[in-house]
Amino acid sequence: MASSSPIDLFVEKHLRLLELERQAEVEETARLQVSLPAQELERRGLSLLRLRVQDEFTGLGGRTLLELEQIQGGDLPATRIQPGDLVLLRSSKDSGRPGAAPLRAGDPTAVVFRIKSRRITVAFDELPEDPLKEPLRIDRVANDITYRRLREALERLRAGKKGPCSRLREVLFGIREPDFEKPKPLEILNADLDTSQQEAVAFALTARDFALIHGPPGTGKTTAAVEFVRQAVRRGERVLACAASNVAVDNLVERLARANVRVVRIGHPARLLPSVVEHSLDALVEIANGTRVAAQVRREVAQCQRKLRRTESFAERRALREDLRRLRSELREMEDRTIHDVLAAAEVVLATHTGAGDSVLAGFEFDTVVIDEAAQALEASCWIPLLRGRRVILAGDHLQLPPTIKSPEAERSGLAITLFDRLVKKHGDRAKRMLRTQYRMNTRIMEWPSRELYDGQLEAHATVAEHLLCELEGVTETDETRSALWMIDTAGCGFEEEVEVEGDSKLNEGEADIVVAHLERLFAAGVKPSLTAVITPYNAQVDRLRARLETAYPDLEIGSVDGFQGREKEAIVISLVRSNERGEVGFVSDDRRTNVAITRARRHLAIVGDSATISRHAFLARLLEHCQSRGEYRSGWEYR
Repeated sequence: MASSSPIDLFVEKHLRLLELERQAEVEETARLQVSLPAQELERRGLSLLRLRVQDEFTGLGGRTLLELEQIQGGDLPATRIQPGDLVLLRSSKDSGRPGAAPLRAGDPTAVVFRIKSRRITVAFDELPEDPLKEPLRIDRVANDITYRRLREALERLRAGKKGPCSRLREVLFGIREPDFEKPKPLEILNADLDTSQQEAVAFALTARDFALIHGPPGTGKTTAAVEFVRQAVRRGERVLACAASNVAVDNLVERLARANVRVVRIGHPARLLPSVVEHSLDALVEIANGTRVAAQVRREVAQCQRKLRRTESFAERRALREDLRRLRSELREMEDRTIHDVLAAAEVVLATHTGAGDSVLAGFEFDTVVIDEAAQALEASCWIPLLRGRRVILAGDHLQLPPTIKSPEAERSGLAITLFDRLVKKHGDRAKRMLRTQYRMNTRIMEWPSRELYDGQLEAHATVAEHLLCELEGVTETDETRSALWMIDTAGCGFEEEVEVEGDSKLNEGEADIVVAHLERLFAAGVKPSLTAVITPYNAQVDRLRARLETAYPDLEIGSVDGFQGREKEAIVISLVRSNERGEVGFVSDDRRTNVAITRARRHLAIVGDSATISRHAFLARLLEHCQSRGEYRSGWEYR
């Protein structure tokens, strides 16, 4: 029996792992929905209760937007529901009862369009069949569209039908060797690029199949990726640019649009930043379809939606729904005639990996696919856009956190190994160029991750090398504001870690006291809470710190290390939490998580932790030594 090809083996393995991951996500959601009262779900930020429809209007593409507020008025409770999330909107009758019916397949879902202090707006492609009876509730749900498109991409990868990526798929699985051309003279379009960025772009342009741009924290890998895209467009190439998150894609859209590149952003308008909606496919199609006939159809759609919302008559609802389907069909026909023209005229099409699987791209091929944040994306997700391109440029940093995996079995079996990881391991420096100048961190913050993870090659740009909090407007000079690096050691303070009452996350009340005290010193010196963040590896500590600080400092960001990846603040305070006689350090035993935590700060980094615990981990012990030699090293006793 002939052995399976590496492509067949990859597909079989990842289909199984993705199913494990999908089941884990669905089971987690169902477990919480069934086991917890609605009030507890709301407290955890997974639901919003006691809502009513305050307004209704028609959005892009004929979608229905419902604006909801709490029946009793006032601000919405703190929530993890964010714009772009898939949610279920249903009656909240009996919602306070634990063990409520779990979400069912086929339940009507919507996308969160926007959320403000008092109102949340959700977008429906079609309103639910049954009338919505107030009071209403919103529940965040798992999105199965992603898994379906992942499976479809893997099946197409395995089928190996002739297409633009025929050679690329063989190169990326080691069946063929990658090929690089001789460099050609290059006129850099962005004069602000540093030498290493220019080298990376020039190298990527020589790749026939793929190239890797390795961008450590703060080194401007997206800036390099944008320059590459502009150079490719200049050479007459059509480019598909992607990233795993909507925010990362929108960042690319903004930068390319400012450079006068003709861009089209594919994606649900509810998931896009307001600043890029004008570049979305929906908006561009509306402009192209801005005839009197199309406008009249949209008005008729809006009228039907309002009537449908207000009537409870089954017969009338059925008739209105038929009218709505007919009108939407007419509108789609008008839009379909222009979608192809809009996309064909674009120099760069941009989407999330999942968005690149949208049917509107059927039949479109691209000379180059660019994937930003590639080291934080599932490899299977990368194949959704890759199947449409002849070569790929991957920008990322495999020494930061990989994609989050909910299934422990899937993670252990390799689902978190990214395409960027694989190619770095197989091809090394032959296929990548590393960016070496960083524009974020004071040198004393940067030195340790540079030495430990990047072979000491990082250099702080002159504009950030010595910058401090005390140089900011309105900030006075104190011990805290004139020092970039602090370690506050809680060893011997008796601050033992605890386990949350419901769950297995960790917290440390004593460390929370010190975090609050250190922040108050910063704020007293004039540092703005909006320029500051507190991060910690444990959600229970996040909750405890929010309870302590959010009311007094609403502009202060408090979150997990993982959730802060890709972000930065002028000042960062880290609570490591772990303090035990066993020397267990938990989540920060992953060097990549520690790297992310350390490299979020620009001018001031304060680490709160128990040296007696964390020093038993060699990587963290060297961090303590660096703080002692290059920073301010204080005992937690000074804060008591």
